[in-house]
Formats: sequence, structure tokens, C-alpha cells
Amino acid sequence: MSNLYHVGKIVNTHGIKGELKVVPITDFPAERFAKGSPLVVEGTPNTPVTIASARPQKGLYLLTFKGYADINAVLPFKGQMLSVREEDQQALAEDEYYYHDIIGLTIIDQDDQVLGQVSEILTPGPNDVWVIPRVGKADILLPFLNSVVQSIDLATKTARVDVPEGLIDDAD
Repeated sequence: MSNLYHVGKIVNTHGIKGELKVVPITDFPAERFAKGSPLVVEGTPNTPVTIASARPQKGLYLLTFKGYADINAVLPFKGQMLSVREEDQQALAEDEYYYHDIIGLTIIDQDDQVLGQVSEILTPGPNDVWVIPRVGKADILLPFLNSVVQSIDLATKTARVDVPEGLIDDAD
């Protein structure tokens, strides 16, 4: 069975013709929710679906699925996660990564010291921030910038970084 990666959360129905309100959790909502895109509604059991129509509305997407033409057919999907199968993910450019590729990377600084592993990625503004928890110390919040992240090696699950002065405060 292939891995599933969340791309949205179904939060409600919309109207009576099987339309669903979805909060997108993907960097590619227009592509991910394009007509004909295959997705999976996670549940018991997981339900493969194909996008019949999609339109953005107030930060959400309104979606319909092929074969689900009324509210009664889609009501069981309310509250479920909408995911993409690993094999249905779109290819990225050489220097682009999915979040699931970055989470779990071991971070090594310019002095060959292991800082820890990325536990989550925050998106507060113009660049992502990698969270690296440490035992008994404050988390490292590492900005994903070309000047900071020197290299990423997915084969070894490591990233080499040049930590800016003052970013890590270990003072008591």
C-alpha cells in the first residue's frame, strides 16, 4: 500500500449537490484540486475519489467528486482528511522538497555538530522555519533560506546548515 499525504481537510458540505468545503493544506491547491485529480478520502475504509469540479472561495475550496452527486453521498466525508497517494504526487524541481521529505532530517551545522532532527515546519511568512527540538533547551527555529541551508541529502536524510550568529541562544 502506498503512503498517503494530507492535502486538505473536509470541514463541511455546501448545498445539496454533493459539494464539499475543504481547507487546503498544500502548497499546490490549484494543481492538487484540479478537475480529474485523484485523491483519497481517509476513513474506514479509505475512499479513492476523482475531482469533478473545484473552485476557491474565501480561503477554502469547494469540491465535488465524480460519482457523488448529492449531499447524502458526501455526508460521511465530513471531517475527514483528503490525501494524495505517493505515486500521484507531482514532480518537483531539483531544489524543491515536500514537507514529508524535510521532517525527520538530521541537521548538521558548519562545525559538523548534530543539532537534532526537524520535527515540524512552520510557515509564518515569506520563508518556512524548521523546528528542531532539543532536550532541556529551547527549540531551534531554523529559517529555510539559501544562506542558511547549504545542502540537503535525502539519501542520507541529512541537511548541512550555516547557523547565523545569535540564532541559537544557550545562555542560562
